Amino acid sequence: MGTPASSPRLVCPGCGAAHGSEQRFCEACSLPLVLDAPELVVSDRHGRARKIKPQLAEGQLVTVAHAGNQPEAEFIQGLLLEEGVPSLLRRSAGFDVPDFLAAGPRDVLVPESGVTTAREVLLEAEIISATAPGAGRTPPARLLAGLLIALALGALLVWLLFKLG
Repeated sequence: MGTPASSPRLVCPGCGAAHGSEQRFCEACSLPLVLDAPELVVSDRHGRARKIKPQLAEGQLVTVAHAGNQPEAEFIQGLLLEEGVPSLLRRSAGFDVPDFLAAGPRDVLVPESGVTTAREVLLEAEIISATAPGAGRTPPARLLAGLLIALALGALLVWLLFKLG
């Protein structure tokens, strides 16, 4: 009888140290661990799935960031994945340019259980601000009031110049 098939062990590509299957990074040099089975080819998709922490993948999807285009959104997605947070990209509402598929703003969504971790990562990378979502936006009523005041002041200035001139 042969020996039972054991699962391939993880090793550090930098120092070659062997690690348990529950670890993801080398304790000595902080590099991501790889399988010590050169004959076993792991797909890119499988590699990404291995990084996801299951406890951060539960609940409804929540928007945590907005990106100006597809490459920027994929960069944010990569940052989140390094922390174990799964994410999904979708085109922002109101923008559709079929000729330029990578153009246009994107929303970055994560499961509810990963929102806190995702916001911490994005704050650290200075991708989002510490203020509440929408805090930098001016309410429409306030914007309208400001425009009306500016229009009234402009009309008053024109009237004064007309009377003095």
